[in-house]
Amino acid sequence: MRILFAGTPEIAVPSLIALSREFEVCAVLTNPDRETGRGRKIVSSPVCEAARELGLKVLQPEKLDEEFLDEVKKLKPDLLAVIAFGRIFRKNFLDLFPLGGINLHPSLLPRYRGPSPLSEAIRKGDALTGITVQRVALKMDSGDIILQPELKLDGRETTGSLTEKVAALGAPLMVEAVQILKRDPEAGTPQNDGDATFCRLITKEDGLINWSDSAESIERNIRAFSPWPGAFSWYGDKKINILEAEVFKGEVPSGTAGTVLSYSKKDGILIAAGSGILAVRRLQLQSKKPMDYISFVNGNRDFVGSILHSPSGDNA
Repeated sequence: MRILFAGTPEIAVPSLIALSREFEVCAVLTNPDRETGRGRKIVSSPVCEAARELGLKVLQPEKLDEEFLDEVKKLKPDLLAVIAFGRIFRKNFLDLFPLGGINLHPSLLPRYRGPSPLSEAIRKGDALTGITVQRVALKMDSGDIILQPELKLDGRETTGSLTEKVAALGAPLMVEAVQILKRDPEAGTPQNDGDATFCRLITKEDGLINWSDSAESIERNIRAFSPWPGAFSWYGDKKINILEAEVFKGEVPSGTAGTVLSYSKKDGILIAAGSGILAVRRLQLQSKKPMDYISFVNGNRDFVGSILHSPSGDNA
């Protein structure tokens, strides 16, 4: 069994390692190295770095063109294994694999087809999500399901912590899926397209807190947008990142959405939302280090009574 592995971010690394231990990974397809940061340092993807450490052949084409297809054809791969590669595969590429391709998608497909299923599950307050290993299809995330275990959520996950969990749990699932296809090349259960829901690509602007939303919604967004793009607002002329918060269960005087109502040594900094109150426990002022709420209030005595806002000055 010769496998071409395609992936880019950290979530794909455990599966690459697991597959390389059990099967022959003939090459690893990942995004090209990029310049990043002020120093324009050349940085490789996590999958590229892992592949080089494993001594595997690395493919980093700018385009999946005919020249690249010829290179893959010479490798004579049997199966394509994909996790978060970040680009669309066309039919002429998929036709190079006699057993087709498998893809790990972190949701209970057909729920949350698209690029950000973990963030979406947190934002919606789901108590249950899952991991799907599906066949690669031309239509996004629509392939036949090979494996689909459920994963319970406790309401404290961030996208970062959930990504780490899925990365670890997904690795043995990818190995199992390959073993299934070796026994039965036609394995898989079709999805019901009528049940499909979708999620979109998250942008930096999504992190701006709308204080008119409910405290429950804001708290979920804080977790959903951690670590990127982060949930943020504005305190005067400075950006402020809200890193950790809870929905406050007690009673305090209400106020306009975005108003910093009070400070409780037990619960945190209490901020009015459109409905309910948010208790902020960790935050970061622009150009400063992250702080717990006690340290922050000690260094910003005028914070209580202020109104957090968007760059335009409103609370949306």
